[in-house]
Order: sequence, then structure tokens, then C-alpha cells
Amino acid sequence: MTDQNTDAVSYAAAGVDIEAGDKAVELFAPHAKRASRPEVRGGLGGFAGLFALGKYNNPLLAAGSDGVGTKLAVAQAMDKHDTIGIDLVAMCVDDLVVCGAEPLFLQDYIAIGKVVPEHVAEIVKGIAEGCVQAGCALLGGETAEHPGVMEPGHYDVSATAVGVVEADEVLGPDKVRSGDVIIGMASSGLHSNGYSLARHVLLEKAELSLDGYVDELGRTLGEELLEPTRIYALDCLALAAECDVHTFCHVTGGGLAGNLARVIPEGLTAKISRATWTPGQIFRTIADLGKVPMSEMEKTFNMGVGMIAVVAPEDRDRALAMLTARHIDAWELGTVTTAESDERVVMSDSHPNW
Repeated sequence: MTDQNTDAVSYAAAGVDIEAGDKAVELFAPHAKRASRPEVRGGLGGFAGLFALGKYNNPLLAAGSDGVGTKLAVAQAMDKHDTIGIDLVAMCVDDLVVCGAEPLFLQDYIAIGKVVPEHVAEIVKGIAEGCVQAGCALLGGETAEHPGVMEPGHYDVSATAVGVVEADEVLGPDKVRSGDVIIGMASSGLHSNGYSLARHVLLEKAELSLDGYVDELGRTLGEELLEPTRIYALDCLALAAECDVHTFCHVTGGGLAGNLARVIPEGLTAKISRATWTPGQIFRTIADLGKVPMSEMEKTFNMGVGMIAVVAPEDRDRALAMLTARHIDAWELGTVTTAESDERVVMSDSHPNW
């Protein structure tokens, strides 16, 4: 067999460009190296990432996997790929801290129709920035080219984050008590949930343009929709180290009530007052343009609350002061009481100016 055969078939001819993949690695390597920790062993390019666990008395590993959902469609439509990675990290690491686990490292997976090295580098740049914000290492990942399965301009991202917590410091429903104070931490916007409904209302029903300026938002619709998810990991860990925190709640798909119910034990009820905060303008815009009822909004979106801390009542003021000092807009959402029904979460009142 010789290389002169004009009918010879190559991997590149089938749609997979190994050289483009190598170029992408070369471009994103400097970004990935930013996201490291002293426990990392070895470098990029190995078959497995190595991480020294360190010294713990009785460590429990925590792991979580997630993606970004249809927010990716907005990034791809705008050809802006450098922030979606922050969303990816946020969705993974902020699930870990709910139980008090410190995020240690993250590994990503990028499935793409055609490798454009510059685009892949931008995606990884965002992932690395998210890891820096979360204090964890980007330990490795995989970029897989899928010609014939995905369109050239399309991609999907997912990741798995691993953290650690001492067994006797695990947070959760078993620590929650009647009288506990529920503290909300403001979201930066939609975060990474509800984009199918948001896109349907804003882009299809209202026929708005992603690059069109929206007065009430103070920027283009695309800029608003691509606002990165806030990462609370380091703030939560700092709070747990100084205050009597019983659990956290990461508000993602299913909304505030749906997620909070997961950390409220049987026999107790979290009573939340909507009167304590006003959701950001993007939520009002979606509700108004789509005539979306409040019940549906609250099931779909975070409504301005991205993370919740349930703390002992005597640490209420200290917790709020700490979060304010860390530049997190935080306030008391409500309290935990003895249950009067089977409902784990009861929402009352209305949002101001709604």
C-alpha cells in the first residue's frame, strides 16, 4: 500500500481534524494553567489528572456533574464563547458547597461539530476563569469532534467537579432546626436555567433581537442573557467557617421553592416572604412579554436568588455582615418553623412593584 492512492480515506476527510485539536490545546493551555492548586501533580496532556488529597481526619469526597443547557444556543448565536465556561463551573461547584464541600478540581468535556481552535480556546478560557473564581483546579478534560452528529458551529459542554468535606462537618437537612434564619444571596440574572422558556418568550414570541438594545435592561438582550452565573463557592465556605450554617441551597432548575424543599427535613417548613426582595428586570421582562404567570416563573427561574444559607438565628446578623463585606447582596428571606402541613416551603406576599 502506498500514499499515492488518490482514493485513500483519511480521518480529516471524514470530518475529524486532529491538527485543529492540537492547535486548540496549544491555544487554551495558558488559560488552563491559571486554574491550578498546590495539590495538582503532573501537567496538561496526560491520560489522567493527578491530585494529592492532602491531610484530613475523615474525608468524604463529593462529586457533581452538570452542563449549561440551552444558554449555549445564545452563545453560539452571538458567536461569543468566553463566558459560557464560567456558567459551567458555577453549576457544578455550587452544588458541592451545599453540603459544605470545598471544590478541589474540575474536569470538562466539550463535544463540538467541528473544532475551531480559537472557539475551543475561548470556551476553556471561561472554564479556567470559573475555576479561579471557585478556588479549584482545572485538572483536565476532553474535546471531542462529532462530524455528522453535530453541526459545525454547534457544541455542548459538561463537567464534573470533585470536592472534599470532613465527615463531621457535612451540612444538610439533618442540621436544620425550627427558628433557623433563611438568607438569600442575589443572583446575577437568569444564571443557567430556564433558557428554553426565556428564548421562546423573548426571541420567538416577542421577536426581539439578541443584538438589540433594551432600555429597561440597560444593555443588549444578548448581553443580558449571557451574563455569567455567579459563583458562590468561596463565599459559602467562608460563611460556614465563621458562622453556624446548617445547610446551603443552590437555586437552579425548579426554582427557589423546589430546590429549598430538598434541604428542609420532614416536620419543618421554610416560610419565605416575597416582600423581602424585588427580582431583577429580566424576570419582569419575561413575565410581561410572555404573560407568564408567577407560578410558572417561580418553577422555572431563580427569580433573583441564586444561593440560600440556612443559619442559626444567633448568627443571622454576622452572616449578613460577612456576605455584605464579600460584596454579595444578601437579605433575610424568611425562617424555618414547625410544620403545620406537608409543605416543606411556603411562599407568601408579593414582590414589591410587581
